[in-house]
Amino acid sequence: MTDAVRLDPDLQEIAAAVRAHPGLTSKSAIGLVSEVLGPSDWLVGPGDDGAVVPTSRGRVVACGEALWPPFVARDPRGAGFAAVLTNVNDLAAMGAVPLGIVDTIVADDDTARSVLEGIRHACELYDVRVLGGHLTRHDGEPAVSAFGVGEVDTPLSVTRAKPGHALVVAAATDGRMRPDFPFFPAFEQRGTRSAGDVAVLAELARSGAAVAAKDVSMAGLVGSLAMLLEWGPLGVTLDLDATPAPEGVDPIAWLTCFPSFGFLLCVPEGREDDAVAPFRRRGLAAAVVGRLDDSGVLGLRRGDAEATVLDLRTEPVTRLTRSPG
Repeated sequence: MTDAVRLDPDLQEIAAAVRAHPGLTSKSAIGLVSEVLGPSDWLVGPGDDGAVVPTSRGRVVACGEALWPPFVARDPRGAGFAAVLTNVNDLAAMGAVPLGIVDTIVADDDTARSVLEGIRHACELYDVRVLGGHLTRHDGEPAVSAFGVGEVDTPLSVTRAKPGHALVVAAATDGRMRPDFPFFPAFEQRGTRSAGDVAVLAELARSGAAVAAKDVSMAGLVGSLAMLLEWGPLGVTLDLDATPAPEGVDPIAWLTCFPSFGFLLCVPEGREDDAVAPFRRRGLAAAVVGRLDDSGVLGLRRGDAEATVLDLRTEPVTRLTRSPG
């Protein structure tokens, strides 16, 4: 920190809040994957949400998501929608075009019906098919998981992120924050445009305007950014003044929520306009919010004030270990 950088108590509060966010701190449990299955290379697995699977005809991406049980119990229809949404976003973040969803439901008949209604609605908006699944009738606590598969030409992968790349945030900001869960849905406002929104990621992957991406999920925007940077580890100072955000939403709530459409992209120098323009043409917010470096430090900036969130060299997020070489 130089003499020109001042401390901002409000910015320090934001940094402390995103660092302590349960959606971020809970990601350390993922380290169990490396403990049991061994190191990951972050592309073909074992790893986080998805991985690239080579086939005789090309490459596919496979991913999966288990919904938070209290959410399933409180809002089974919303959980069904989220089961599709999370997989579609995970596929898009790797540059894949969704091919279909497989679901598993453990619940009583009424709950299962609501879950399936949510799945059907999401599939309509995102133009994706339900390929199959499993249903177990159960009167106890319900559980919902879903798995997605997509086709990919040029994968977006954190392994391709490098110092000097621009960090772009793209988001749908025309939604409304849920009062009961840290979730910012914008899919009803986007409607059937939702399928074309996520398709932008595959377009950017094919054109080379983006080389790596991460969907903003339960870890929040800053926590998801930490997960993107962890592989390097790389560093960046996120410019909050430039970061897309909905009007009237508390900054901490926005930075720690799960937006229905929110992505972080690593963009080669000189391709910034190519990466931002396709989102803006669709009425989505997108902007360059920082530039990657090799410090391993994730920080925030607002005006001329800065605050450190994490030093990923000493504070890993997922605890996944890298494959050698």
